[in-house]
Amino acid sequence: MSPYPPEVIHALFDAVEMDDVVDPVVSLPDAIPIACSQEEMRRCLALCVQFWREGAIRADILGLTSTLLATGDLPQDARRRFKLIRARYKHLRFALVLYGAQHHAPPLFRATVAVMGHLQDAFKNQRRAAVVGYGMALRLLLCWPAWALVQREVRRVRLDNAEGFARFRTAELLRLKQGLRSDRLTAHTFHAMRKIVSRQVSFYDTMRSLEPDERTYRMSRFLSAINGLMGSLHDDLVEGAVAGRHDYHRDTFALPQDIRCRLRTLTDAYPLPCIGSDGHALPQLRKAHDTVL
Repeated sequence: MSPYPPEVIHALFDAVEMDDVVDPVVSLPDAIPIACSQEEMRRCLALCVQFWREGAIRADILGLTSTLLATGDLPQDARRRFKLIRARYKHLRFALVLYGAQHHAPPLFRATVAVMGHLQDAFKNQRRAAVVGYGMALRLLLCWPAWALVQREVRRVRLDNAEGFARFRTAELLRLKQGLRSDRLTAHTFHAMRKIVSRQVSFYDTMRSLEPDERTYRMSRFLSAINGLMGSLHDDLVEGAVAGRHDYHRDTFALPQDIRCRLRTLTDAYPLPCIGSDGHALPQLRKAHDTVL
């Protein structure tokens, strides 16, 4: 497949930059755009891979990591560079989970994204020992053999078909709907729900970059608002857990009403066929629903 022109890459960059921005007034389209052919999936994945390769430069990441290991922090402009590089990694991770037949990101790629996230949390919260530990881990994941293996992992991901992709997305929305039945959530469960929203944002961000459309744009912005609200709350939960104010995996909290209402609006509007009267997935959805991501 031929590389996408710069204007398409720039459109995706702009969309990703806004994928946690909360618009003051945003609503779902009248009909949620659901359909996605395997050829569209292929184009989406190809765009996400190109987006990652053009912005996640190994030398740049190594330079930022070296600064962190030496000083424990980054200046503001370097923090932004780190954030944007990580955003490209995260966007591709979402794509690999969404479009891949296994609905998993490959292990080394997934580990790299996770370590980058832990490293960012560590320097934002001024945890010097954690910065050193995660910085060394990231440096190891960026050594030439590991870097080459990550490239190979990405190249070898096998695309799902359109039916499997639709089942997976339906199962994800079902998980959200079931999560909303609980009055209280742990931070860990909340984070799992937020990842579902983030994956949905990434899909519509990519689609609107490839094929600009009002319905897709509105879907992207509605999801981005939820993603931004959930992201801000999750940052507070992580900070509280690091400070020892609560246990991330055990203690529960009440989901803020604004987030709950937006999520309920989304799950009520999204078509969820093949759902039993007990609210659980019927057999054809259970495999996708039970996938551990």
